Amino acid sequence: MEKLLIKGGNNLSGKIKCSGAKNAALPMIAATILSDEKIILKNLPYLQDITTIFELLGSMGAEILLDENMNFTISSSNLKDIEARYELVKTMRASILVLGPLLAKYGKAKIALPGGCAIGTRPIDLHLKGLSKLGVEYKIEQGYVHAVAPRGLRGSNVRFSKISVGATENLIIAACLAKGTTILNNCAIEPEIKDLTNCLIKLGCNVKWIAKRSIKIIGVK
Repeated sequence: MEKLLIKGGNNLSGKIKCSGAKNAALPMIAATILSDEKIILKNLPYLQDITTIFELLGSMGAEILLDENMNFTISSSNLKDIEARYELVKTMRASILVLGPLLAKYGKAKIALPGGCAIGTRPIDLHLKGLSKLGVEYKIEQGYVHAVAPRGLRGSNVRFSKISVGATENLIIAACLAKGTTILNNCAIEPEIKDLTNCLIKLGCNVKWIAKRSIKIIGVK
């Protein structure tokens, strides 16, 4: 069995540069789908999940540039393919986070289930139930969620039956372009949720925390 043996008693000194959190970066990257402008994200962690979500956006037609300082410029303004394929989604559950912004921006999306054809293994029911409240219609066929918003997304009151980080993120992002006002209750309140709402506010979205687990979102154009 491998082990680490640490001998103490020495004074420690030095500097370590910490990258940003993966769990905050992933929903922010997904949220770039909402914008018609180029967005620069700095200090992203260099991890496989970050590479995967960039590969996913790239497969849809997003342009992603990396400079020598590890700053990523993302342009998702003109996606040509709104399908999240299984070979990418299966490696990272957070791929489901593109569902909300695709529906908000384009009114439709085709997303592979994170667990393949068996929806029960990695359920996304809270995501789908919440989006249904915003006017989304969906069906599940051959391991894919086919979702449409035939009249566009519309604001609504949504209360999550269970606290879910991913569902909270998906609904927050989707509601930013929905017509009218959305109130989300029983939201997750992990630090990455606060980071996401701060990012969306910077992008021009109207997002406000109105209670410990409640968020008010007024849709913008």
